[in-house]
Amino acid sequence: MSTQASLRQRVPSPSPAAGQVEKDQLLREAEDAEVTEGQRFIVPNFTVKQLLDAIPAHCFHRSAIHSSLYVVQDFVLLGALVYGAYNIDPFLAKYNLSPVAFQAARIALNSLYVFAAGLVGTGVWVIAHECGHQGYSSSKTINNTVGWFLHSALLVPYHSWRISHGRHHAATGHLTRDEVFVPVTRKDRGVPEMKEEGEILGLNVTEERQSELAELLEDAPLAVLFNLFIRQLVGWPAYLAVNASGQKHYPNWTNHFTPSSIIFKASHFWQIIWSDIGVVLTLAALSFWTYKRGFSEVLVTYILPYLFVNNWLVFITYLQHTDPALPHYSANQWTFARGALATVDRTFMGPIGGYILHGICETHVAHHISSKIPHYNAWEATEALKKFLGPHYQRSEENMFVSCYKSYRDCVYVEDNQDIVFYKNARGVAQKVAVDENGNISDSGVDMTESK
Repeated sequence: MSTQASLRQRVPSPSPAAGQVEKDQLLREAEDAEVTEGQRFIVPNFTVKQLLDAIPAHCFHRSAIHSSLYVVQDFVLLGALVYGAYNIDPFLAKYNLSPVAFQAARIALNSLYVFAAGLVGTGVWVIAHECGHQGYSSSKTINNTVGWFLHSALLVPYHSWRISHGRHHAATGHLTRDEVFVPVTRKDRGVPEMKEEGEILGLNVTEERQSELAELLEDAPLAVLFNLFIRQLVGWPAYLAVNASGQKHYPNWTNHFTPSSIIFKASHFWQIIWSDIGVVLTLAALSFWTYKRGFSEVLVTYILPYLFVNNWLVFITYLQHTDPALPHYSANQWTFARGALATVDRTFMGPIGGYILHGICETHVAHHISSKIPHYNAWEATEALKKFLGPHYQRSEENMFVSCYKSYRDCVYVEDNQDIVFYKNARGVAQKVAVDENGNISDSGVDMTESK
């Protein structure tokens, strides 16, 4: 076949026989590529009922008292950290340190406070997020009251985020309906059109073509690290303010603060206003604090830990949904069950993720299957799902910092007009290919025909 062959979205063939010939040809070409077992992704075909039935019934029970104990735990920890931060100077004054040693110790201890407070603050964010899913209590009023206070304190517009995040859960892994971390396509990324058959699946791209693509798309390691730093620093407020990493077909300046935003319905108007009021009240409190006590105290006690909360939020959510092994689906192939399984459980810094971040990384698959399961029951739900799902359960034991760098480097683009896509790296290579339950390679909605 000519290397100038055109690729297009599958359309009804003029005759069933002709369409079958084209599909069989593509499948033969894929089989000839000698796809390894590790490169095959078995497309799941579960129903929502099957997934929910696999979880013990008591895991769905929500208790406001039980949930509130975790809020108390988090604020006790924060209070202890703030108390310690306010007593750093008196503590160091007890020792006969030189001015240089005193300042070095002061910076080290304040840095430790900022890091620890940022982690505990992220735990508070996780509880507020759980309120938005109505997983804190069986009472909607309690959920929204607690969630509004907690998220407002972290400068998050509670209802606005609750609504958009609910849309994300309703369309996870959907190429045109998911709300955040939407893959950039070949066309959007400006990748040249395919030249080789191997580029369809991205598994047998010639070295010559890989080098050609890498010259256009591959970033130096320092550039990757710099871009990661910028994203971690401003990614969360940028998403709220201008829809960064959200759906590309949304209008410019789509945001979470304007009731007329495409994200919301007209009936959401006062919820968005009330969310904005919560953020404004927190900003006013911070301004008053700064006026009374000075900017440096507010910077160390609140602003720097707040930036760490933002960092962990972007870090965690990015890795939950961005990995070369995770599929994304077109409207032709997406189902809620498939989308819910298009995420991955990870371990966040050993026990810190389980105890301080309430298992948001370790039990995320269960969270997507039923977001009303409270975090303290999600552990048992996860174990039950592991047994039921078998190879369809996604978990990575890789260090999350390593995964973040590798995913940012290797998740460069996906193909346009395909039904099931996996990220390709800057060399046009993918790690996975979709296969059905019988092991047959999916044609991903693509036909190849000779150019006329």
